[in-house]
Amino acid sequence: MAICQVSVVPLGTKTTSLSPYVAALTRRLDELPVKHQLTPMGTILEGGLDQIFEAIRVIHEVPFEHGAARVMTLINLDDRRDKQATAQGKVDSVLEKLSDRSRSGQNPV
Repeated sequence: MAICQVSVVPLGTKTTSLSPYVAALTRRLDELPVKHQLTPMGTILEGGLDQIFEAIRVIHEVPFEHGAARVMTLINLDDRRDKQATAQGKVDSVLEKLSDRSRSGQNPV
């Protein structure tokens, strides 16, 4: 399973507010077979590469459907093949290391 952070940025709109666009693309993601999590600066997608790329294609179109003249989509993709990975697993791994560091009083890096 791959993990992706995607930010869809509508340009050429009449307002600086992005939340209506984010709400619309989140509703569209709810219709797709890809796990997603909204964050303050983007959306995390989890799934197979085909699912993720299809979801990105779909949500890239949403701002155009709502009047944007231009859309910039930023993608960060983590495709790990040696073991199963999830977004929560990545966070848990860091939290575990922070906990180990605070108990040992050492800097692990």
